[in-house]
Amino acid sequence: MAHILIVDDEQDIREICKTYFEYEGYHVSTASNGVEAMELLDTHVDVMVIDIMMPEMNGYEVVREMKNKGLDIPYIYLTAKTSEHDTIFGLMLGADDYVKKPFSPRELVIRVKNLLHRVNVTSPSTQDTIRCGKLVLNNLTKTVELEGELIPFRIKEFELLWHFANNESVALSKTDLLEQVWGYEYYEDMNTLNVHVHRIREKLEKYGYDDYIIATVWGLGYKFQRQI
Repeated sequence: MAHILIVDDEQDIREICKTYFEYEGYHVSTASNGVEAMELLDTHVDVMVIDIMMPEMNGYEVVREMKNKGLDIPYIYLTAKTSEHDTIFGLMLGADDYVKKPFSPRELVIRVKNLLHRVNVTSPSTQDTIRCGKLVLNNLTKTVELEGELIPFRIKEFELLWHFANNESVALSKTDLLEQVWGYEYYEDMNTLNVHVHRIREKLEKYGYDDYIIATVWGLGYKFQRQI
């Protein structure tokens, strides 16, 4: 699951953003100033949402320092600075988006989702195969092999298993899985996801594969993890 970093000196904003993003299944970290943000950027961050006017280091300084360290992390400015000059300046620094306060947390979530989608589309993985123990997934041929034997998978079953394998040991929400594999039109069709997970489990069990399992994460979704 994508890791979102929220940087704002207002506690209420940090908390409400954290609540909305975690509800969508994202892993969320927060920082109250630029110095804290720089420490967290040393971890893996997929998108940063950052206020501009903050103590110690403002948002512009954080971005400059981030780039000086060679970190290429997509970011969205979240700010009360509403002049056209401020917006243009922020975008010229390379911001992917600019959200003005007051704002809708739901709209911010959508903007981050769109940004993640653009990043994934423009920077696709060059990995064609994934090996999970004795199981080999080939994204070019959309096939699954167990020790050289093909296991019949439908396209959506393969795409779901491929997404699991790309996120090994990560707890994935049902919402995220539906969006990534089926798209927004199936957003609320949880039964579709559950049926496909059931089919994948049955096929892997039928062929005697037990290196990894799709574990249920109660209240959230599923996790593809190595058997202990």
